[in-house]
Amino acid sequence: MDGFQRRKRQKQRKILEAALHLFMQYGTQKVSVSEIAKAANVSQVTIYNYFESKNNLVHEVIAYYIEKTWAEYEQLFEKPIPFPEKVEQMIFRKAKEATNLSEKFFSEFMSKFSSGSNYIEKFQEEVIMPRFIELLDEGKQQGYIDSDISNEALLMYIQIFREYMMKPDVSYEVLKLTEDLTKLFFFGLVGKEKDKN
Repeated sequence: MDGFQRRKRQKQRKILEAALHLFMQYGTQKVSVSEIAKAANVSQVTIYNYFESKNNLVHEVIAYYIEKTWAEYEQLFEKPIPFPEKVEQMIFRKAKEATNLSEKFFSEFMSKFSSGSNYIEKFQEEVIMPRFIELLDEGKQQGYIDSDISNEALLMYIQIFREYMMKPDVSYEVLKLTEDLTKLFFFGLVGKEKDKN
């Protein structure tokens, strides 16, 4: 990559970061292109040159947010720590993220997530789900998930969870219950796993 391409990528990333920060605070509707340009220290023309429209920028920011968040999860998945510790760190990270999102941005994000966006569906099917199944298999191997439960049943459970979370009228209520729901998702009604002696 030559110097021009590198500078272009850096500028695009700066715009995405600035837009993400503003969207997370105020939602996408209340933030103008001029506010993003000011936060990124670029001109509005530069934003339109790179992203064509605010709508395209919103889509790119959501893709950027998903990939950035997923990269953090990948680092967690690779840590040589037991399954329960990975789950606890996932819970903590989700709860922390939830406090940084405006209600409006979360609702808009969930709306895009549930609208059948080709990018999001493809990323979920090709990247997230296979990796998540590996994590669940790791939990089975370590004895924290019942190995008799099929991956198909686990995926159906995940799908039920996901579909409910995508309902527009419950999205922010779900956000407030992220930690409880994540614990319930992984540990069920009984609570944390019993000691295996």
